[in-house]
Amino acid sequence: MKFGFGCRRLVLFSGSDMISPLLQAIRSRWFSIGVHVGLWCVLYVAVTHLGGKTPDFRIADSSTVPSPDPVPVAKMASLFSAGQWPSPEAVTNLPNPFFTTHFVPVPSPTPPAPTTRKIEVTYQGFFQTGSDIKHAIVKVGDSFVTAVAGAQITTNLFVAEPMMQKLMLTNLAAQTNLLLLNAKQDIEVPIK
Repeated sequence: MKFGFGCRRLVLFSGSDMISPLLQAIRSRWFSIGVHVGLWCVLYVAVTHLGGKTPDFRIADSSTVPSPDPVPVAKMASLFSAGQWPSPEAVTNLPNPFFTTHFVPVPSPTPPAPTTRKIEVTYQGFFQTGSDIKHAIVKVGDSFVTAVAGAQITTNLFVAEPMMQKLMLTNLAAQTNLLLLNAKQDIEVPIK
């Protein structure tokens, strides 16, 4: 790096501008000549087989005796025979000690059979002819029932009083249910 200040020049050297002595030795002419001569000597020795001879190889005779077995296998058969195993002292009917019922789910008690069921009831209105009594039209599930006051429309469910916008239903325990016009309502009734 060179910096100039007016008429004087200040010269600064960074570390990469200075050549190290090792780098100078590698770049010298005498080093490259020495490496060149050494490589030619190695090539000459390799080509002329100087410095050693090949080992003597021969074909093995087939009349040699095979080597004996390293492990006496004949004696090992008696080690694993059934006569060598210990016999149990007493055969019992005990369960396997590795068997467990810990992970078997315990069945939950069966719930009692239901005594009631839910049905959909929709009040559709009523009609009256002359001085006759009112007939309520009720949709129970998928069927339509026409009933007068006091008539049974399903199990334990009776028409109490049909009105213009609502219908009053009652059961044998004198409990009342109020149905609005065209509104579905779920009602619990006992199973027969």
